[in-house]
Amino acid sequence: MLKTRLTEGMRQMSGLHWLLLFAGILLCWLLLFLASVPADLRAAGAIYGAEFWRSLCTMTPDAAGLLRMILMWALMSAAMMAPTALPAFATYDDLSHSAEGTRFGALVAGYLAVWFGFSILAALLQLALLRAGLISIFGDSRSGLLSGGLLIVAGVYQFTALKESCLSKCRRPLVFFMQHWEEGPWRNGLRLGLVCLGCCWALMLLAFVGGVMNLAFMGLATVFMVLEKLPEIGRWLTRPMGLVLLVAGFWFSVTSVIS
Repeated sequence: MLKTRLTEGMRQMSGLHWLLLFAGILLCWLLLFLASVPADLRAAGAIYGAEFWRSLCTMTPDAAGLLRMILMWALMSAAMMAPTALPAFATYDDLSHSAEGTRFGALVAGYLAVWFGFSILAALLQLALLRAGLISIFGDSRSGLLSGGLLIVAGVYQFTALKESCLSKCRRPLVFFMQHWEEGPWRNGLRLGLVCLGCCWALMLLAFVGGVMNLAFMGLATVFMVLEKLPEIGRWLTRPMGLVLLVAGFWFSVTSVIS
């Protein structure tokens, strides 16, 4: 029955509110594409150094740079995480057809509010790592130990009970919403955002390994997180990915120590 209701909900992704949501996701990806750094400019930055990028108003270790980092992470979070929640949004929209006072926009807003909070914390972490010289002006890790550590943390987290608990809620949105329906769309959105954060925070921080504003990393990570939340597919992906991340993390760490 759960699978049937979820399928029916996915088929009903129509109406102005869905068009606005899809348009918002596409707009975020477009802005990320326009803000991404081409390979030739990256090469120029490697030659001319940090002053070259400061002259182009890129990320800088100051208050203005922090605001740009927050905006960048907010765009990344919306572009990457909203698609992973589409089955849950569809389930809520399907349920709300028979209940007065429910608001799809409030649910999405609550969900994105959680990820905006994450964006602030991620930007502060990026600023601290930049000032410490552990990442480049692009957000790429300059330390094999940092890369290895982030990969190991993400790999270990794939096996934790908290990760499994959060994934189980994301994979059963009908049960999740029925348990908290009386709290209203805003609080349900916050709850869904927190559950989603519990699933994906460690994977999102791998942007420091793959490169913040690296479109290839963002695309691959988004596809994986979407698939991981699907009940029929995701249960076969979580732990194998954990093993891959652990092997990569130990490899980065060992090679960094040897070199």
